[in-house]
Amino acid sequence: MLTTLQISDYALIKELTIEFKDGLNIITGETGAGKSILIGALGLLLGERASLESVRNGAKKSVIEGIFEVEKSSPVNDILRGNEIEIQPELIVRREVSLKGSNRCFLNDTPVPLSVIKDIGNNLVDLHGQHEHQSLLKTENHLLLLDASGDIRPQLKNYLSDKTRLSKALRELNDLRGRENSIREKRDLFDFQIQEIDAISPMPGEEEELEAELKILENSEKLLESTTGIYTLLYDGENTIYDNLVTVRDMLQDLAGIDVAFSEKLNEAESALANIDDIAEFTRSYRDKIDLEPVRLEEVRERLGAFNLLKKKYGGTIDAVITYRKEIGAEYDLAENFAGKIEELGKEIEVLRKNCGLSAENLSRKRKQIAENIKPEIEASLKYLGINDPVFEVKFETVTPSEKDEDFVILPDGQKVTYLPGGIDQIEFFISTNPGEEVKPLVKIASGGEISRIMLSLKTILAKNDRLPLLVFDEIDTGVSGRIASKVGSAMKSLAAHHQIIAITHLPQIAASGDHQFVVEKKKSEDRAVSNIRILDKEERVTEIAKLISGEELTDSALGSARELLHMPY
Repeated sequence: MLTTLQISDYALIKELTIEFKDGLNIITGETGAGKSILIGALGLLLGERASLESVRNGAKKSVIEGIFEVEKSSPVNDILRGNEIEIQPELIVRREVSLKGSNRCFLNDTPVPLSVIKDIGNNLVDLHGQHEHQSLLKTENHLLLLDASGDIRPQLKNYLSDKTRLSKALRELNDLRGRENSIREKRDLFDFQIQEIDAISPMPGEEEELEAELKILENSEKLLESTTGIYTLLYDGENTIYDNLVTVRDMLQDLAGIDVAFSEKLNEAESALANIDDIAEFTRSYRDKIDLEPVRLEEVRERLGAFNLLKKKYGGTIDAVITYRKEIGAEYDLAENFAGKIEELGKEIEVLRKNCGLSAENLSRKRKQIAENIKPEIEASLKYLGINDPVFEVKFETVTPSEKDEDFVILPDGQKVTYLPGGIDQIEFFISTNPGEEVKPLVKIASGGEISRIMLSLKTILAKNDRLPLLVFDEIDTGVSGRIASKVGSAMKSLAAHHQIIAITHLPQIAASGDHQFVVEKKKSEDRAVSNIRILDKEERVTEIAKLISGEELTDSALGSARELLHMPY
């Protein structure tokens, strides 16, 4: 529920704070006073596109802030957790649009991307713009409205997953066909390159091992000379370091017998002897293994030279050479067995078509079930809203692919059907608004008032399934008047028992149905037009509704009618 909306420096609004209530909140006011500006500000807050023209003339930025009460079970809290935003009793959403071009969004004072604000908005508010009911006149929107009237998420998820795999395989097949000539032309080149690389057959990590071996082979004489010298000095000559240290150890042993202060140094001498013994043994063993191998040295040099030639031709590193060998090997194998690869891929696509056809049929079956469920609800709602004996139907069609079209699935009965982004269904709403008439396309026969009532009926059903806490209607009563207006108001009031509703209207019957009423007024301030809004008490509501009936010139008759609509005594 939206409890507070604060707007500053937006369009005609300088500074505005609105405290909305539970139930049906009605907003009225003269044409041009700024009613739709409020809806625009709310839309901006919930992620709609920003325009610098919306910044009030003379101001540097517009700021819109909304405070919402959110239920613990709301998916909004999952979005907050996913973005590491602290969950508080109230959710504060703020958006700033600056003339400098910056566009900043905040949730509970934490900066977030606009995409997160949109996700939050989609789970908080259903905003029905002033001309949105006209979307019913576009058949491509009918599928969206039908899907929103029921839960198709599991079936849609399965279909989209299967469609993605099928589309990927079809792209691979088309890519393969497109590359056929190119691959065949390069087959001889690939054959030569494969033989050249395989003649050397470098292994991963081999170059580093050979370079280390080369360094040793090139320095084998020095290694032999130095290890021999070290062993001689330590252990194998006259007056060796080991012998001298043994003498020192023995003297320390005698001294330790006199003064225990020498005990620690005696231990260190013992350790030093052990270390020297270890070094001597290592150098002796290493020396004994050294072979002067001029033949092996030449072999290593030649192999590393061959590696350098491969690196210059095929990528700069041995890893790149090995990777390239795998790639051209696959291309060569493909060129050798092109028909077989296409046949194999064709069989895979056949299986994917059937899998996708099954998930598409399940999705279509779910949609037809939703259509059956909403049909009596919409007909009952339309009847209540003054359309006698209405008949509402959802017509389903599929597209048969042409012979050259490959974007199709195979249904369980073997039928081939073109697949679309959202399934295989093309749907359209049909309606009859007069007894005895056949149903016809809604886009061709519905009047403005009927369109508004059908949209209200759909919104009512959608709200039952969606459980969005806030519904916003900007003049959904277009084309409606008189007795039907009272019915529309009653329907909205009934809907407000389960949802907070904010509705802009110009009809007195609908305004009188509200639990609370606000009026938008445009006044002059410092020689500039400024829009403001205020909540009305009971007597002010009488006056405002009377204005909707008779205009600015109030009559006793209009005031009486207003009291009657509000069920107030004269």
